[in-house]
Amino acid sequence: MNWVLLNGQIVPPEQAVVSVFDRGFLYGDSLFETVLVTRGRPFLWEQHLARLGAGTEFLNLKSPWTTAQLTDMAARLIAVNQANTAVLRLTLSRGPGPRGYSPRLAGPPTLVMSLETARLPAPGQPSGWTLHEFKTRANGWPSLARHKTGNKLLQILARAEAENHHADEALLTDEKGLALESATANLFAIQKNVLLTPPLEAGVLPGLTRALVLRLASELGLDSREADLPIAGLGDMEGIFLTLSTLGIVEGLALNGHPLPRSPLTRRLHQAFWAAALREA
Repeated sequence: MNWVLLNGQIVPPEQAVVSVFDRGFLYGDSLFETVLVTRGRPFLWEQHLARLGAGTEFLNLKSPWTTAQLTDMAARLIAVNQANTAVLRLTLSRGPGPRGYSPRLAGPPTLVMSLETARLPAPGQPSGWTLHEFKTRANGWPSLARHKTGNKLLQILARAEAENHHADEALLTDEKGLALESATANLFAIQKNVLLTPPLEAGVLPGLTRALVLRLASELGLDSREADLPIAGLGDMEGIFLTLSTLGIVEGLALNGHPLPRSPLTRRLHQAFWAAALREA
């Protein structure tokens, strides 16, 4: 994966240079998407571009590239890197600008696409993570949390704290003690064979894998609904899992050092996800 795309041009990594005055570097004034590539094609690509477009509208970040151009650029980058199975990272920043927070004189935008080799989980069994409750409350701006911006300090601090407690991932909570999502993924719980996931209105990311899992659950005849999930009650559920683009479904193995129940539905949904990923890519 030695080639990078910068503003429409495919260049070696040492030439993929961004201005030190770029607002994505200075302020996190940017958006990004992380896309699974299977069989040489980006999975859920149209949905990723739709979410990116919603983010550009929210930030009033005027991208000069059309969805057709972005699609062509991604295809060229995948082809030149001969990437059959990979993770594609697309970053769009507002571009360079004068000092200060005002975006008025910033631009033109900066676009970067890069690829990283990916190893897919075993199709029959999901990966598993140990979880840690991040004590700092996620009381941010809910409408901002719905977009994948380049400012992820809360998630960085959460993951660092989890690693300091020898856990794989951190769970974020609000001031009411409700579990919202993890640092990198959406959260699901299983109770009486029903899938439960925090509502988007709580300020969680509208994850594309989250949406796909809800669709797959319906196709499998499983009930699902949005619901508040007190973190103190997760151990009483039949199973806990996370959803993210790069790994699909990851089973929760423990929370704060205490084992979590494991449901056979998690494995069933994992298998359905990878069948869809390979079929629909």
